Amino acid sequence: MISFAILPMKRSVMAKSRLDEYIPDSLRRALAEAMFTDALTALTRCELISANLVVTSDDLFIRTAESHGATVIDDSGSDSHSSAAMLGIKAALEAGADRVLLVPGDCPLLDPKEITDLLTTDYGRPSFVVVPDRHGDGTNALLIDPPDAVSPAFGPGSRARHEALATDAGITARIESLDSLALDVDTPADLAELRERLSNSHGAAAHTRGLLVQATRAGAID
Repeated sequence: MISFAILPMKRSVMAKSRLDEYIPDSLRRALAEAMFTDALTALTRCELISANLVVTSDDLFIRTAESHGATVIDDSGSDSHSSAAMLGIKAALEAGADRVLLVPGDCPLLDPKEITDLLTTDYGRPSFVVVPDRHGDGTNALLIDPPDAVSPAFGPGSRARHEALATDAGITARIESLDSLALDVDTPADLAELRERLSNSHGAAAHTRGLLVQATRAGAID
């Protein structure tokens, strides 16, 4: 089973815009890069993933992706997370992928073991697995087998929307809650939760952890 991971990444100057009144712009961009680096590092440690595709047109993310051996897909023509994801799915199909795992670049706690467990679970074929966010109504990851079984539709309320789309395609969506993929960082509350989790753990999210420690010491973040 050939599995590709796909990470659609907005431009770094736009990333984490809901944090712009909480932390300086320079830190916001650095945080987006650090979280992306941690998520991509975790994926490269999962032996069941044959290739990582990063969908972006941002020079910063391109450099990071290429330094980790990922393939970059230009998203200049996309206008949303979902359309960028579709560009990645198209590229994965052309490269011979049997299934794809769509993962956000703002889940720095991503655990390779949890991803391995997800990929080794037999869901049958076709299958559509939805990994919800910590609030239960959004979607933080999708495992789609085959890659074009159901088209992704991210955004507010996407969990229910994805379940409905799967039903329309004749597939029963499976819901899998993964702790390391539950927390994506978009708001000050998310960032506070991430800092709390990092303070109670060791080793995970090295780049994000280091950045937040430095920012706290420098007084750039409370």
